Amino acid sequence: MSKRALITGITGQDGSYLAEHLLDLGYEVYGLVRGQANPRKGRLSQLMKDLSFVGGDMMDQGSLVAALDAVQPDEVYNLAAISFVPLSWSQAELVSEINGTGVLRILEAIRIVSGLSTSRTATGGQIRFYQASSSEMFGEVAESPQHEATPFHPRSPYGVAKSFGHFITRNYRESYGLYAVSGMLFNHESPRRGLEFVTRKITCGAVNIKLGQQEKLLLGNMAAQRDWGYAGDYVQAMHMMLQQPEPRDYVIGTGRTHTVEDVARIAFEAVGLDWRDYVVIDPGLVRPAEVDTLCANPAKAQAELGWRPTVSFEELIQMMVDSDLSHTTKEQQYGHLQLAAAW
Repeated sequence: MSKRALITGITGQDGSYLAEHLLDLGYEVYGLVRGQANPRKGRLSQLMKDLSFVGGDMMDQGSLVAALDAVQPDEVYNLAAISFVPLSWSQAELVSEINGTGVLRILEAIRIVSGLSTSRTATGGQIRFYQASSSEMFGEVAESPQHEATPFHPRSPYGVAKSFGHFITRNYRESYGLYAVSGMLFNHESPRRGLEFVTRKITCGAVNIKLGQQEKLLLGNMAAQRDWGYAGDYVQAMHMMLQQPEPRDYVIGTGRTHTVEDVARIAFEAVGLDWRDYVVIDPGLVRPAEVDTLCANPAKAQAELGWRPTVSFEELIQMMVDSDLSHTTKEQQYGHLQLAAAW
């Protein structure tokens, strides 16, 4: 009998890749969607005909209990979040509700549906839960590279909310014996990344400039360093975490850092241009509290899960440029977009 998985945030980048991966493994896959008019639901069902959907809202405890009761999943992957970090300063309360308290709501829903009491119980036969934690929790890093025991010092409301989600997941594991793990994933991108994120903003901007649809690209802190990998690799790590005998948290990343300038250089070179001729630094796009460098130490995941990235940074940026060039050339999809994404 095939396993059944419920994915929150299924219409996002990671949700779509994870759904594909689980379907390939023979899972029955259900996506939690908020409202029947979700604009991304149609695109996702076009991509994956075998998906099923169930209604639910990360701000509504009752709807989460009902969704879990209806689906009866073996595994729950909580990818639902407001994932654009700069937005968390202007909508801090909303981000905290979704990215922080929302994790508590779904954990409590699992506890209720599983019939767990306040005393610890064995993890066998329970719903297994994955929480999408974030490298932004490390923030102003105490050491580099960052591993599972590195202290958190988040520098944004997003990072603070994700830290709460991380710790409440651990608390439910320790309090109720729930099989619950957190993946501390470092930056991961793909052609499905939203246009507001800096990597996609750059690749799309380079293509638009090459095709004469845009003159300049506004960016903020070009010196910021991140550990960037391919989202398709990272969702496989999520699944691996839930297959282990004991629930443990893992850092997932490549162990290599690159700057925003590196992204721009490779993206513009891919279309035969020099980024320095087109990028304009806009001080208004600098974050109120910057995170300068994030770099993963994925040694534990490599040793215990056998996980390793398969796509290099250079291949990732080229992949994104090729995708943007293909879509723009065929459909003139992006036109003269003036993206206001902050970095």
